[in-house]
Amino acid sequence: MVEATGRELGISGAELEALRCGALFHDIGKIGVPDRILNKPGPLDEGEWRVMKRHPEIGAQILAPLAFMAPSVPIVRHEHEHWDGSGYPDGLAGEEIPLGARVILVCDAYHAMTSDRPYRAALDRWEALRRLRVGAGRQFDPGVVDAFLEIFSVREHPSSVPGPVVA
Repeated sequence: MVEATGRELGISGAELEALRCGALFHDIGKIGVPDRILNKPGPLDEGEWRVMKRHPEIGAQILAPLAFMAPSVPIVRHEHEHWDGSGYPDGLAGEEIPLGARVILVCDAYHAMTSDRPYRAALDRWEALRRLRVGAGRQFDPGVVDAFLEIFSVREHPSSVPGPVVA
């Protein structure tokens, strides 16, 4: 999904390779998060969220010494930044967020929504796509959401993904 979305956005060459590597290692920092938090069957409390929110920084620190990963380090660090600036770890917004990180955020959100979790059942594909559309311009880069929807060929059939409704 990441590669297809990147190609849809015109990403190629070394930038596409950095995106691929960023996708493979975007959650490597979770190695620094205790299992009791990662596997908690319910919502995280405030303290647990503080620990969890450190994983992008930890991931960037793990990858930084590896010269061949240098182009992917900013992608890994900023994968949880939101278009409106409400994400973490640095509160970047809009175009300040590396494009690769914006792509991975959309694809990772889709994957999370369509996967069973200990605390909830997976959403169906169409509901997940609808939620991405609703989040465009707030959590997600609208252009990346459009590209992602295009790889599912839903822009050709917009009625197949209901328009913005409160998520």
